[in-house]
Amino acid sequence: MTNTPRIAITGASGRMGRTLIGLVAASDQMTLTGAIERPGHDWLGRDVGTAMGGAPLGVTVSDDAANALKNAEAVIDFTAPAATLEFAAVAAQAGIVHVIGTTGMSDDEIDALDEFTDRATIIRAGNMSLGVNLLTQLTKRVAAALDEDYDIEVIEAHHNQKVDAPSGTALMLGEAAAEGRGVKLSEVSDRGRDGITGARKRGDIGFTAIRGGDIIGEHDVMFAALGERIILRHVASDRSVFARGALKAAIWGQGRAPGAYDMLDVLGLSDPA
Repeated sequence: MTNTPRIAITGASGRMGRTLIGLVAASDQMTLTGAIERPGHDWLGRDVGTAMGGAPLGVTVSDDAANALKNAEAVIDFTAPAATLEFAAVAAQAGIVHVIGTTGMSDDEIDALDEFTDRATIIRAGNMSLGVNLLTQLTKRVAAALDEDYDIEVIEAHHNQKVDAPSGTALMLGEAAAEGRGVKLSEVSDRGRDGITGARKRGDIGFTAIRGGDIIGEHDVMFAALGERIILRHVASDRSVFARGALKAAIWGQGRAPGAYDMLDVLGLSDPA
């Protein structure tokens, strides 16, 4: 491990990829050593800084993940579920930290990551921001304190290009609420309402997804009962809050034993064993 960990970024041309590259390039705490894009992308073979419209950064965009990760100590991955599983195999082979911010992963895809935790330090979270992870803990506590007279609804809003719903953050909040109540989210989740759906089932945890414009990320957890509502809220106004959290995770993971971690571990918010 070096004093300034060497970082590779997947999905270099995407919103998060560009943000991450810019932050790493400007940091004196880490070094950019790899930028990865999908085969056929027009950035391939170009200096990533030039491709982003700025000064050269001395890193060529590649579709060869194994080569791009060869000299890296961490890879930060905000891509798609299938791609993330491929990167997990390469990261495990290289024995490096794999920070995963990819959303939309199924339970089976998340479980498939277990195959690599004996060789790689995997840090995965539905949201990398400090504020959201604090909100998760608050949601769990409030859900534990209130009974089923309080309906729980997770309401999330994102930009119109987001492809998955509910968001990974919304599901993370739903899991926290379910854990607080001592139930399994899969057994109480209410994700679809259209037409004559009947009355809301007592104890269900509902999800509402809004897509529009350039909304970066807004999440409310509503506890609604007769005569009152409690609303916990987080609003992200700058995408860099997620990137900074991911970079914090990449640094935190250096020297950690292989295994599965999340942002609560990184932030020291995990419940004691």
